[in-house]
Amino acid sequence: MEALTTEDPATIGPFRLLGRLGTGGMGRVYLARSAGGRTVAVKVVHPELAAQDEFRRRFAREVAALEKVGGTGTTPVLGADTEAEAPWVAIGYVAGPSLKSVVGAEYGPLPPATVRALTAGVARALERVHAAGLIHRDLKPANVLLAVDGPRIIDFGIARAVDTVTDGGLTSTGAVVGSPGFMSPEQVRGERLTPASDVFCLGSVLAYAATGRAPFGTADSGVHAMMFRIAHDEPDLAGLPPELDGLVRPCLAKDPADRPTAGELAAAADEAADAPTTHDGAPHGTWLPAEVLAGLGRHAARLLDADGDPTPTDHPAALDPRADTPADPGPARRPRRPRRRTLLAGACAALALALGGTALAVAYWPEGDAPGGNGEGTDSTGGIGTGGGKEVPAAFAGAWEGAVRGAADHPQETLRIEIGPGDTTASYSNLTADRLCLGRSALTDSGSDGRSITLTGSDVTLSLPAERCTPAPRHTLTLRSAQVLEWRSGTASATLRKVESGPEVVPDRFVGTWERKAEEEVPDTPPDLYDERLVITQGPIGAPVLRLVQSNPELDEETGERTGRTLTCASTGVLAGSGDLVLVGPLQLDADASDRECRPNSLNAAPSSPGVLRVERVDGEERLLSAPFGEDTSYAVFARKY
Repeated sequence: MEALTTEDPATIGPFRLLGRLGTGGMGRVYLARSAGGRTVAVKVVHPELAAQDEFRRRFAREVAALEKVGGTGTTPVLGADTEAEAPWVAIGYVAGPSLKSVVGAEYGPLPPATVRALTAGVARALERVHAAGLIHRDLKPANVLLAVDGPRIIDFGIARAVDTVTDGGLTSTGAVVGSPGFMSPEQVRGERLTPASDVFCLGSVLAYAATGRAPFGTADSGVHAMMFRIAHDEPDLAGLPPELDGLVRPCLAKDPADRPTAGELAAAADEAADAPTTHDGAPHGTWLPAEVLAGLGRHAARLLDADGDPTPTDHPAALDPRADTPADPGPARRPRRPRRRTLLAGACAALALALGGTALAVAYWPEGDAPGGNGEGTDSTGGIGTGGGKEVPAAFAGAWEGAVRGAADHPQETLRIEIGPGDTTASYSNLTADRLCLGRSALTDSGSDGRSITLTGSDVTLSLPAERCTPAPRHTLTLRSAQVLEWRSGTASATLRKVESGPEVVPDRFVGTWERKAEEEVPDTPPDLYDERLVITQGPIGAPVLRLVQSNPELDEETGERTGRTLTCASTGVLAGSGDLVLVGPLQLDADASDRECRPNSLNAAPSSPGVLRVERVDGEERLLSAPFGEDTSYAVFARKY
């Protein structure tokens, strides 16, 4: 990302600009945030295109169509002004790398299971795009982003507005639009495109994902030679795993009528997968290799650090400056005075890993420590494949969360179970004061009255710290009402209440940047010596949503005295629960963004325990309160910065 210059506005619509993401054929793209803290990409049209009435009409129609697409697998339209002097559209920003960068530079070819999940996710997204009357026209590895809860396709539909501009525009009707290595034969020939063109392009993208090579070669031998191969030659699928051939090869049929539809391709990918996607295309559980997930965490951390200049100077006037209104933070409550060191442990951050959106079912507890039991009956080897494929009754669909130990507003252990409509498995999050366990398990029995189900045969998807979780004994869920169910495992039980589910479960009132300065009880301390910044963004359970950055005096390891240096320590964690409270898992030090002295188990170590976050009114002002998980005696108090 490039820094803003004096040529850039400070805001566009309700969005505050943070930096430049790049410039393309249609216009300039900025990274921005709303007043509520949501990160977006704002595309501003080039003046020469904005001056053309035909482009404006097409652009307005395409934006209107894009607003209807929505759903998992695409980036939602969050704002637009097609009548402005410089037309713009804002879409959700995905904190993930492109397929091109992962395969081409960072990781290499992806394993078959990941490619199957990629197939299903992108195909479902294309199905919605096509249903809205759009054709992507430029599906390529650079336009597929890899997020913790599934792939996203970007830059679709808008190309049609550019494509039809004439009389000095970028292209004219019938001209080739697309990226040469990932075009369809129809695009090469300049013919009218149908949704089948996108399916062909997806076939090329999948071949690249699985082999690291484009199926029709590169442009090294000349662009026209490569385009000829696309139109006439069979694809080179050498190195494609045999189990993927049945998905990829049909997409690359020369005749559009011989290709599957996007919906048919998604169904085929689900049928071939060990764990199918949910109905909206989100993959079940962890779908990316561990190395890629680690890269996602670093990518998200860089994004959370991108605060920009809250009071930019030397900028021209903002474009239509407006601001969205934060949600009601709830009733007032005066926090008790916190102890500084324990408070730090309560402010948490999020590591990109594990579950996505409205996914599955889970069953995981620390080794030998299942609630109310000793771990007997645990199936640690069967996995979800032992479940028999039964469909969970519709009444259980949704996310359910509650305290296993402790009070609802001061939990000592929590459980969250999430089940998608029509799923045969469920996702699970279990948080205690020293670890977070995420996983999934399958339905093995359903009561005759349809009001109880049993879940067994589990897979662990995330353990923080590592190797602390094993599959839980069997779970029994019993409906008490449409909003309440009872959970039992051995002698342990809990009441779970229905909460928000999906890819964005953090309440809006939490989202934003929060700051905390030196406490009054630290005498003779310069105000700037201690500083903490907490950035919270949107995301699903298990996704990166929070980052804690602390600047503290360095302490000598021998004497405990200040050395005169100031250390910066950055930590991340995992979203473990979200209802009236936001729950985060054990903090993970981001070594790349921290001073070396912040290492674990040192006097200057960054906090590592899980935490509980709440937003309340204190003396009439909105405040974020943070406490170590399992404690109710101390809170860190953060004021909203923006």
